[in-house]
Amino acid sequence: MINSLQGINIYLIGMMGTGKTTVGKLLAQYLGYSFLDIDEVIIKIAGKSIKKIFMEEGESTFRQLESKTLSEVCAYTKLTIATGGGVVMKSINWSYLHHGLIIWLDMPLELLYKRLLNDNSRPLLQGPDYQEKLQSLLKQRESLYNRADLRIKLHQEETPEIIVSRIVDTIPSVLKNVKEKT
Repeated sequence: MINSLQGINIYLIGMMGTGKTTVGKLLAQYLGYSFLDIDEVIIKIAGKSIKKIFMEEGESTFRQLESKTLSEVCAYTKLTIATGGGVVMKSINWSYLHHGLIIWLDMPLELLYKRLLNDNSRPLLQGPDYQEKLQSLLKQRESLYNRADLRIKLHQEETPEIIVSRIVDTIPSVLKNVKEKT
C-alpha cells in the first residue's frame, strides 16, 4: 500500500478537535512520511499563537497565512498534513488539497462538544454559547468536508491507532481516483 501511494501527500481535514494532528503523526509514521501541521507552521512563521493572530490581526489574515502555507507545502511529496478546520472555506485551498489524497476525519457533534468543552485555545469558539458556535461552524463546513476523497467516521471508543488502521485499510479503495486528479 505504501508503494502504491507513490509519494502522494495526504491531507487530513475536519473540524477542530477531531484529532487530525494525533492521527496525522501516527499515519505519517506508519507510511514512512514526514508529518506537518499547518497551524504549527503558521505559528512558527508568525511568531505567535493562532489565538493571538486572530485577536491582533483578524481571521482574514490568518486565512491568508493558511492559504500561503498550504500552497508552499503542496510542492513537496511524502507528507501527511494536518490542516486547520476552516481550510476548506477558501476555494483556492481546494486546488492545493487536490495535489494529494484528502481524508475527512468526521466526528459526531456530541463527541466534539465533549472534546472541546475546556479548550480555550480555539479562537472561533471564544465567548458564550460555544456549542452553538461549534454547531454553526460544522453546518457551514460539512458540505465542503464532504468533497474529500475519503471520509472516516470517528467513534468515541476508537483509539488513534485504530483510526490509522481504518485509514490504511481504506486508502486503496480511493487511490485510483486520487491519482487521476493529481
